[in-house]
Amino acid sequence: MGMRVGILGLGEAGALYAAGFAEHGWEVAGFDPGDVPTPAGVIRAATAAEAVHDCDLVLSLTGARAALAVAQDAAEHLGAATVYADMNAGAPELKRQIAGVVARASSAVFADVSVIGSVPKYRHRTALVASGLGASVIADYFGSLGAPVEDLGRDPGAASARKLLRSLFMKGLGAVIVEAVDAGRAAGDELWVREQIAKELVDGEGTLERLYQGTFKHGDRRGREVAAAAELVAELGLDTGLAREISQLHFLAARSEGLRDTSRVTPELVAAYQGLATANIGDATERLGLLDSGISALWPGARAVGRALTVWTRAGDNQALHQALKVAEPGDVMVVNGEGDVSRALVGELIAERARARGVVGMVLDGAARDVEVLAEMGFPVWARAVTPAGPYKFGPGRVGVQVAVGGVVCRPGDLVAADGDGVAIVPADRAADVLAAAREVEAEEARRRADIRAAAAAVMPGGAS
Repeated sequence: MGMRVGILGLGEAGALYAAGFAEHGWEVAGFDPGDVPTPAGVIRAATAAEAVHDCDLVLSLTGARAALAVAQDAAEHLGAATVYADMNAGAPELKRQIAGVVARASSAVFADVSVIGSVPKYRHRTALVASGLGASVIADYFGSLGAPVEDLGRDPGAASARKLLRSLFMKGLGAVIVEAVDAGRAAGDELWVREQIAKELVDGEGTLERLYQGTFKHGDRRGREVAAAAELVAELGLDTGLAREISQLHFLAARSEGLRDTSRVTPELVAAYQGLATANIGDATERLGLLDSGISALWPGARAVGRALTVWTRAGDNQALHQALKVAEPGDVMVVNGEGDVSRALVGELIAERARARGVVGMVLDGAARDVEVLAEMGFPVWARAVTPAGPYKFGPGRVGVQVAVGGVVCRPGDLVAADGDGVAIVPADRAADVLAAAREVEAEEARRRADIRAAAAAVMPGGAS
């Protein structure tokens, strides 16, 4: 029987490695619970246990968040001569935990393997660093495919640490490029900025575009990777401020790229909700999705309908709101979980002006606001739990584009938000069209009943019909 490799995770990297081993005559089994294509020449396994059965080599390419759980599922099914290679970009401590899981459940050998280079560009020949008991075997296996492998010794976590140090620079470079190009675009000088950056990079415009687009396309994964790098920096006794800012920029890029479900809450659907009372929306949803009455409009006549741009921030701190404005789009309503704190205002006239300039149509705060008279004069609608003159902190932490709880209701990025003098309604994006139809029916029924009441009153009034 020839060599057999099991690949856990058939995303972009997993598919490329699967194809590479298949091209070199290995039998390849792959497992992925997601709806992803099966690469040519790969046997699609129904379970992780089936994929790793009788394998000489197992590659875990699931992403760091799932890596430990996947190792726990697979470990007891590994053969005595199997090398289990975790290739996810995780923290050194995570790699040591996975090594422990493999050792306790089997006689297999663990290897911490990190990719040093672009897998889409170099495929299975991308340079690697490896550590752990299986590092020397990894060097042999991948070396036969043409990949340079540096053996860092027996410590599981050494390869991961090396990867994170490189990621801090590479992802930081991507973040700087995004900031510079976007600033150039805003100044009307994007082409010149791009030319200046490209002159300093190997492969010029190609490298620039790969780093720029990759920051958006893979922002969530890269943000977690840099967050792990920040933990390593902290362990080294160094300041983590820059690393955490780089991580946050990647998370913001990911949210702006596609987490908001604007395909369902279209401008046409938002327009159809205009003028519809939140009370009618509440009646159409069995009174679910209505924020508690502690969150109310700051000035009479305030109304807003739009898509939710969600923010979760530490009590009394509005740094994340400023981050959110960088990705805000026309038609957004900023929905902020301020942890119900009313000691400091998260919003005032200046941030409202910036929000309005970005096309934001309103804000809903589970927290406090200030500058009420100016907000009313501006006509910028804000719903908040309280009013206070005390200004906010600006240190973070916070998150943008994540699921939040506001006023006792869960709000997801891209949900429809409707607010008026009665309060605020949150409608899940996938139900927005159906709820609109139901709310219009409620509106029509109420109009009919009011007409009946008026007619009955007119009938008994002096001079009316008897």
